[in-house]
This record gives sequence, C-alpha cells and structure tokens, in this order.
Amino acid sequence: MYPAKDNVAMLSEMLRKRPPEGERCDFCATPVAPDHDHLIELAARRILCTCRPCHIVFEPVGAAQGKYRAIPNRYREVSEFVVDDATWDSLQLPIGLVFFFYNSTERRTVAFYPSPAGATESLLPLEEWVGIVARYPEFSSIEPDVEAILIQRNREVSRCFIVPIDAAYELVGLIRTCWKGFDGGQEAHQKIAQYFEKVHTRSGSNIAARIS
Repeated sequence: MYPAKDNVAMLSEMLRKRPPEGERCDFCATPVAPDHDHLIELAARRILCTCRPCHIVFEPVGAAQGKYRAIPNRYREVSEFVVDDATWDSLQLPIGLVFFFYNSTERRTVAFYPSPAGATESLLPLEEWVGIVARYPEFSSIEPDVEAILIQRNREVSRCFIVPIDAAYELVGLIRTCWKGFDGGQEAHQKIAQYFEKVHTRSGSNIAARIS
C-alpha cells in the first residue's frame, strides 16, 4: 500500500500536467485560440479543430490520402443575388435559410437547412438549383466539401454568401441551441441577424442586402 504522502504527490503531479482548459487541436493537443482553423473528416462529415501548423500539413490536395481536408477561410458575398418566388418555392425548403455544397463522396450537390434538431438535408430534387448556379459564375468556384453557398431569403431580405463549411454549421449550432417555439423567438432572430452581420463583415463586402 502506498503511503498517503505518495498519493498526494502523485495527485499533485497529475494536476501540474493537466492541460489548460479550452479548445485544443484534435491532432497534436496544442491549445488553440477561439478563432482557430478546422479540418473536415470527409467520411463522417465531422469537423475537427486544428492549430495552424497541423492545418498547413493538410492543405495540399491529397494530403492524408483524402481522408481529411483543410477548411479554407474565404468569405465572399454574391452581388445582385435574386431568386424569384416561383424558383425558390420549387426548392420546397421549409425555412429561408439553406446552404449548398458539393459532397465529393456522394458525387452530388446537397442542400441542408438549419433546424432545432440540427442540420437537416433536403431530399427533394434540385433541378432548379442547376438553373440558379448557371446565373452566378461565382458558384462554380467553391471547393467541394469545404465551402458552401449560404442563402438567407425571406420577406425582408435576400442575400447569398460563399462561406467555409464550418461557418455554415456554426449557423446550424446557433439555431439548435437558441430556437424556441414555432417561430424561434426574439433571441434566436437577434442571433441570426448578428451571425449574418458577422459573415457580411468578414466578406469585406459593402453590398447591401436586397430588400424584397
């Protein structure tokens, strides 16, 4: 049986070696700042935190045999974005928030909308989306898996951004945690407005949201 003082010494040593609180790189365990980089694990669609050195390792195409991809930091607002009511209604999305990205594993474009349950995939055909893409050349520049086309469209506003895929899922997490009742509640709408203002600012854009 170990003496009591040895147990205390062992506990003290464990406490000294305990990593500091906060987020850490999922690969090397280095602490990371709140605004840090991410990777995506393609098969599981899982987003992982990374320090800058680990992120750089995964930036070349084909790194990690394609299992992981580094998520870029590009934000861009699409100017003069307009979708008429008939085209939008044909997408049959239940809310005016949606993001599209190309899933290289499934070899198709997919659409997800935020909900209180998390990211919900639209399983409806997206033929009309092909026509929308044809009108906006910027859409052809998005990187598969790691960039998304994020759209906010309702009676008051119509706007579109190209964003990192982790930013799209950030909106999903925001709605999942603060949505209340049928219409979300005032807090949810305030946070959604703040989110889009942040995205607008990060895009470096002076484009005003189109008011319907």
